[in-house]
Amino acid sequence: MIQLKPPILTITGPTASGKSTLAEELARRFPIEIISVDSAVVYRGMDIGTAKPTQEIRREIPHHLIDIRDPATAYSAADFREDAINVVEQVLSRGRIPCLTGGTMLYLKALKHGIVHLPSADPVVRQEISERAERDGWPGIHAELELVDPEAAARIGPNDPQRLQRALEVYVLTGRALSDHHKKGNPDCPFDLVEVAILPERQLLHQRIAGRFQEMLHRGLVHEVGKLLEREDIDSELPSMKSVGYRQVAHYLAGHYDHEEMEDRAIAATRRLAKHQYTWLNSWQNLYRLSEPDTEKVLKIEPVISILERGGESTG
Repeated sequence: MIQLKPPILTITGPTASGKSTLAEELARRFPIEIISVDSAVVYRGMDIGTAKPTQEIRREIPHHLIDIRDPATAYSAADFREDAINVVEQVLSRGRIPCLTGGTMLYLKALKHGIVHLPSADPVVRQEISERAERDGWPGIHAELELVDPEAAARIGPNDPQRLQRALEVYVLTGRALSDHHKKGNPDCPFDLVEVAILPERQLLHQRIAGRFQEMLHRGLVHEVGKLLEREDIDSELPSMKSVGYRQVAHYLAGHYDHEEMEDRAIAATRRLAKHQYTWLNSWQNLYRLSEPDTEKVLKIEPVISILERGGESTG
């Protein structure tokens, strides 16, 4: 007997597209609990620059995977996958509706396709590869890779030292091609993701991004970053502090550029992030695309209706 996967509502899209607004509006009408798909809101003390939902909203609507890590620690896509699966199962066990909401595309990819577990970097093997590269050049390393992993060699150019080194290192350490690891290492997603993507017109999104960053500055983003950097265990090179907006403010506080340039750089970086998110989403199949966070349009999507009806009676 085939075991059907439970369908799980997912709301995604580029930054500032209105994902959280849509999820919150649905949660006020149905017994929804929101599970964040965001690599920055996991960190405590990073509230303004992540557009984290307020405490008032979080008291009204259950949220998960927010404030679960100290900003001095790392949080990976593998961590997210494990945590998200556990939380979804818990929400389902209570007879409520989980709604994955966010725009960290790597996290969604990890949830959908799994994580490949590869060996850690080995300094001895890396040194050997580097010495051969100094002798024969990186095209010579590329030729070596072609012999043991032609698929990876086709993807990686002869002038990409970091990826060439890693692909050959994996083969040396495991005896298996990197391409083979990717083919065999991905567990299936235990859920059937019903993905709604909000994809606004680019110029409109750019205006929202600029306006939102100005609002973050008004609310005290510079002070927030400054307080974080006062800690001895936090610096601008940590993954948490490389989040868009935080990186630029940290560099401003370090005197690398003035306030106006910090604003311009942060807004430009956020636009680049949105461009990458559009690229990810445009390559994904079976998305229900919206141009705006329109609740009524979402409620006309048959698979979404099915999820909400099975999850409980509408409250409004």
